Amino acid sequence: MEPQDTITIAPSVLITIAKHAATEVEGVAQMGNIPVDVGRLLRGHPMGSGVVLDIEDNNVTIDLYLIVKPGVNMREVSREVQRNVKRAVQELVGMDVKAVNIHIEDVDYTLG
Repeated sequence: MEPQDTITIAPSVLITIAKHAATEVEGVAQMGNIPVDVGRLLRGHPMGSGVVLDIEDNNVTIDLYLIVKPGVNMREVSREVQRNVKRAVQELVGMDVKAVNIHIEDVDYTLG
């Protein structure tokens, strides 16, 4: 590639990748809702589907709002989600992931 060439990846692509990587982890029921006060506080940050991004240069910090399945070890599920999301973003997009912050919003007892 020539030095003047650029590649632009829309924030919605990062949101989709993060959401998919998070929900494929065993123990995650679904993505949660971003609390209204967080949405107001982080206005201007790309967000959607339980994912909030903070993008600076080629670095991204990702906040994930999750609903987990009952009876799972929330700490272990959270760590696995962090690993999976970080790996997916780094491998698919090539961006450095500064942090993946997990916010467990609820437990889905309606399953089963």
